[in-house]
Amino acid sequence: MSLAKIYIIVALVAALIAVVLVFLAGGNSKDKRLTPMAALAFGFILAGIFFGNNLYVGYSLIAIGLILSFTDMYMKFKKKG
Repeated sequence: MSLAKIYIIVALVAALIAVVLVFLAGGNSKDKRLTPMAALAFGFILAGIFFGNNLYVGYSLIAIGLILSFTDMYMKFKKKG
């Protein structure tokens, strides 16, 4: 398995963990809706996967998506507690 594929798998696992943490935060169904920031993060991650041939562009897009998803999670937790 190439190094690029390993990085993509790690990024996808991190994004999956972020999604699971958001849904485990609980709350009513309104809290479980996809926020605009989460949707944008998901789009950046998908774009990073699709543009994976150019390593710098692909990894940069995935990193931006992960940063946005973690920021969205932080804002939701801060708003809740």
